[in-house]
Amino acid sequence: MGLVRSIFRVGAYGTVGTTAAFFYMMRNSTFVPISPQDPIFSSATYRRNNPNRNPETKDLCVRTVPLSKIKPQLLEKEGKLVEAFCAGVWGGLGYAYQRSYLAKKYQDESTKHQLWSRQELQDATYEVGTQITDHFEVISKTPESIIVRCGDSPRKQGVRESDGLFEMAVQIKPSLGVAEFQLKSVFFKGMGTATEPPMPWHVEWLHRQYTKLMMETSVRRLML
Repeated sequence: MGLVRSIFRVGAYGTVGTTAAFFYMMRNSTFVPISPQDPIFSSATYRRNNPNRNPETKDLCVRTVPLSKIKPQLLEKEGKLVEAFCAGVWGGLGYAYQRSYLAKKYQDESTKHQLWSRQELQDATYEVGTQITDHFEVISKTPESIIVRCGDSPRKQGVRESDGLFEMAVQIKPSLGVAEFQLKSVFFKGMGTATEPPMPWHVEWLHRQYTKLMMETSVRRLML
């Protein structure tokens, strides 16, 4: 959560025009409610790592793009579009500051098996077990969805103080002629018992702006 504040503090010194441009660029990404019956809440990872069912900070960002505007080669093979979407999230400009921040703190011999460089992140296919900048690990992959565990180093495999799941998904809807891109976040306190979600409202708001930035910078790489 402190990192989210840092990222937006960097942009706080910009002009009013820059701020307006940011929100204009992000206008096509919207947030919709997450159903309590969403499969992410019944997943083995969620149930194991949130044993006391502590409250979550959760959101679902959606961006719809006409299929005619997506690079044709990304639609030729099942699962290719979600891989490219995921690669754009981690290897794109939206994640650049956080990647640099984490590299300064954690990139060394003990984490050399993880993905760190922008090129590695753009080229990866994100198979289960892939570790990203000592902060994310792929725990599930289907032709439509890639889910990573977050909140702490993937070297800590047990219940964590701070934990979460982050899903990148794509639903192709031929009848509507569109692809729907989704970024879903669920954050929670794993240890002990909590009565409130882990993020206060203002940090949650900042996180949502960051999510929009990651969505837009990834999706634009996939378009003609």
